[in-house]
Amino acid sequence: MSDLHFLWPLTGGLLVGASAGLFLLMHGRVAGISGLMASGLRLGGSGPRGLSLGFLGGLLGGALLAGLVIRTPEVIVTSSLPLLIVGGLLVGFGTRWGSGCTSGHGVCGIARLSPRSLLATGLFMATAALTVFVIRHLMGMI
Repeated sequence: MSDLHFLWPLTGGLLVGASAGLFLLMHGRVAGISGLMASGLRLGGSGPRGLSLGFLGGLLGGALLAGLVIRTPEVIVTSSLPLLIVGGLLVGFGTRWGSGCTSGHGVCGIARLSPRSLLATGLFMATAALTVFVIRHLMGMI
């Protein structure tokens, strides 16, 4: 690995931040993925459907392009399908209950110094740390 291995993640982070900032400046909306998904699929989100679908398409297209240009990541699934489904449903429930996801609160909300987003992101991180601790150290899994 070269000494410049940090450039790809740094570039990705800068692009995420720039796109979220531009989206807010140009459209007056936070670029929260769960809200954009809800708008795009007409599941109760607000905002124009085409704009939401375009933003989501850009995310998917950018990931596909990065995989083709940089390298295709090796994906290894080690969990069972039922566990993955339950996990996905819990994430969906959590984003509705928390009125947003890590992209809306963590990327956009913290940048705007939103007290609600600061609290939500702190809770996301604390819950993630507690989950890892319980699964690895108390349950002996992974």
